[in-house]
Amino acid sequence: MKPSELEMQILVVLWERGPSTAREVLENMPDQKERAYTSILSILQIMDRKGLVKRKREGLTDRWRPANPKQSVLGQYLGEMVQKVFGGKPSAVFMQLLESGDVSEAELSEIERMIRVHKRRAKE
Repeated sequence: MKPSELEMQILVVLWERGPSTAREVLENMPDQKERAYTSILSILQIMDRKGLVKRKREGLTDRWRPANPKQSVLGQYLGEMVQKVFGGKPSAVFMQLLESGDVSEAELSEIERMIRVHKRRAKE
């Protein structure tokens, strides 16, 4: 099931921090918007029902973790966006990213390295 934008932010926290309590998720949300603890807890419970996260009871609290690996979820999420927004062309995504912001030399080098790796794999 495709995560909403808020659910994706929660997944990012869990992928980066590892298993976390609802309070830890709240304190580490990437957008830093003011939210109530109960709001994050409710979203985590919904995500549990959707199969996006799993929980393990620890005393009086739950520790949440993603149900699926980051690559699996992001691949599906980005794949749908590339199809819908960029006509299925990954090169259009790269062009948009490169033209819309500052890209450091280190990031450009990493992109070039990834392209070389993928070219080698395609030849095999």
